[in-house]
Order: sequence, then structure tokens, then C-alpha cells
Amino acid sequence: MTSGENRIALFIDGANLHAAAKTLGFDIDYSRLLKEFQSRGSLVRAFYYTVIIEDQEFSSVRPLVDWLDYNGFTVVTKPAREFDDGKGRRKVRGNMDIELAVGAMELAEHVDQIVLFSGDGDFRSLVEAVQRRGVKATVVSTISSQPPMIADELRRQADVFLDLVELQSKISRARDR
Repeated sequence: MTSGENRIALFIDGANLHAAAKTLGFDIDYSRLLKEFQSRGSLVRAFYYTVIIEDQEFSSVRPLVDWLDYNGFTVVTKPAREFDDGKGRRKVRGNMDIELAVGAMELAEHVDQIVLFSGDGDFRSLVEAVQRRGVKATVVSTISSQPPMIADELRRQADVFLDLVELQSKISRARDR
């Protein structure tokens, strides 16, 4: 490794990032997002984690997942689990936290910085663990919404907190007018 190199890995909690951007009123252009972080150092990997509902004829996330897969992202998916909520309503549950945490821990020794796109407070201990390994942790979410979409303990644990609003002009998709 050269002394000036900053090896970066992105870990995107797909549902969480989508919800934060939607709350702020914009869509993410993942091609622009990739370029933005490639300009900040040597991008080792960009992971995108999401749950997919298997039995749906058309899943709105599937075209995005396919595009990401062909355009520089490592996509990690798993099927959502369906259950009855006890009142006869069908509910879907799916969580990628463990997969994301394992991926970040496995890559920690190969990078200088992880960028976590999530506001989920459950990731505080992951951020703390990679920091103990000498890895800088940047967390991307937003405090510009009411209520904020990032857990306070996660924001405090991060080396750098980057509000999605600050990135909006660099990573938002142009809207058709």
C-alpha cells in the first residue's frame, strides 16, 4: 500500500438508504454514487444489501439489483420471510444486518475506511469493532428529516458522519421534467 492511498469499501443497507433518500425527496443515481466515492480514494468494493420478496411476479427492487450487479456493485440478497401477524394479515420480514456486519468484518483488514450507508443503531457495535481494527468509519444517513433517520448512538460512534443532504447534489438522479 502506498502511503497516500485510501482504500475504501462501501456497505449499503439498501432499504435504509432508499427510505432516507425518499424522505429527503430524491432518488439515488448509483452510478454517480460510485464515481463520488471512487474520487475519494481507491474503491475496493461497493456492497449493496437487500431483501427480495421471492413470490412476487414483479419486485420493484429487482431491476435495480440487476443493474447494480452489472455496474460495479457486489449485490447481496436473501429472500424475505412471510408470516401471518396473528390478525390474518400477511406480513413480510427481512433483515440483512448480519450479512452486512460479517462482510464488513471480513473486509476490515483490507481497507482503510468503510462507508456505511445506514442509520440503523444496531450497526453501532459493528462500527466500534472495525474502528478497533484501525479502520476509519464513515456513516451516511440523515439528521435533516423529522425525526432524524440515524440513531444517535451510531452517529456518535462514527469517525465521520455524512448527511445524505450534503451528498444529494453529487449522487441524486436527474428528474425527468
